Amino acid sequence: MTKQVDFYYDFGSPTAYLAWTQLPAICEKHGAELIYEPILLGGVFQAVESTTPVAIKPKGEWMFDDMVRFANRYGVPFTKNPYFIINTLPIMRGAIWAKSKGCIEPYNAAMFEAVWAAGRDMANPAEIKAVVEAAGLDAPAMAEAIQQPEIKQALIDSTQIGVDRGIFGAPTMFVDNEMHFGQDRLDWVEAALARS
Repeated sequence: MTKQVDFYYDFGSPTAYLAWTQLPAICEKHGAELIYEPILLGGVFQAVESTTPVAIKPKGEWMFDDMVRFANRYGVPFTKNPYFIINTLPIMRGAIWAKSKGCIEPYNAAMFEAVWAAGRDMANPAEIKAVVEAAGLDAPAMAEAIQQPEIKQALIDSTQIGVDRGIFGAPTMFVDNEMHFGQDRLDWVEAALARS
């Protein structure tokens, strides 16, 4: 049986971005498949009666300082997005579309980098279109797809499946149904892969 990591994420989460920068290499090292599971973080928070950690001002300030430390450790770019907190509904629906079309990896790269490396306003339809086109993907097809009931429902379903599995935020990773929450738990993900 092939090893796999189920990765529940929302582009609006800076910690999901940091996890995404590391997970492909971790999976490759251990011969594991990385399964992308797009969710809507706001839907998760609503389901579990929680809220973003940045709602607590000192915690939010510390968290972004910590993100910079981790980005430096990983050697990846990181910018505190000036439009944070971002309405990611359109681009998360886009992730569902991209997954269905077999282009989830370039789509994820385009979106995560636009939000957390370039600091772009990814709730703006014009910005979304520009980023999708720059990634070489079909922006008109995506714009049409994310208005379709089946794409909307698929994101709702993916979010609910995550909640049913016990997630309460992003990023959340599963290895052999063992849950690991937070990008600062990637060493536990790697240890689980080494055991499986």
